[in-house]
Amino acid sequence: MSEILNFLFEQYSQSQTIDIILEITAVIFGLLSVWYSKNNNILVFPTGMISTSIFIYLLYKWVLLGDMLINAYYFIMSIYGWYVWTRKKNDIETPITTASSNEKKIGLIIFLSSLVFVYLVYVYFDKWGTITSYIDNLTTAIFFVGMWLMAKRKIENWIFWIIADIISIPLYFYKGFTFTSLQYLIFTFIAIAGYYSWKNILNKSKQAA
Repeated sequence: MSEILNFLFEQYSQSQTIDIILEITAVIFGLLSVWYSKNNNILVFPTGMISTSIFIYLLYKWVLLGDMLINAYYFIMSIYGWYVWTRKKNDIETPITTASSNEKKIGLIIFLSSLVFVYLVYVYFDKWGTITSYIDNLTTAIFFVGMWLMAKRKIENWIFWIIADIISIPLYFYKGFTFTSLQYLIFTFIAIAGYYSWKNILNKSKQAA
């Protein structure tokens, strides 16, 4: 048992206590945010903003610039999403829907633009070329699209979360951030549950219509 624990957490022996506390705090609020998202609860946004603000600081220190940028993007999109989710039309909240053809095209543009933008950021900081920079660039682009779709309450957001979460599990473990890696493992299961939860809500709304 001790060997397993050492394998998972030995890298933290060189970490500052404050950074470990911050990472665990960010993970807890990140999990809360995804759980609230699964349950279609607007608390997804304030809890997510706490998590992302902490991760912006940590990811800068960890030189995962793509994920640092996406957490800044999450923070901004959380403000936008909070507004969209509370906006009412004829006393009806913004419903869960599927993405239109035009929104899918916008999603593709966001994905490709993100790839280019994050690449340029890595080049600017002279950090491009490692395997983690390539993977970080890919996951960042996927997460960008997922967050945009979630803010607009589109069910397809969960597909993007699931794919990027799965890729992020080994990425963070390889970088030595076990707590964050475990967070993405849990994220994956919550995202799968979230997809089916939103799908049931969507199907009920279609039947009611």
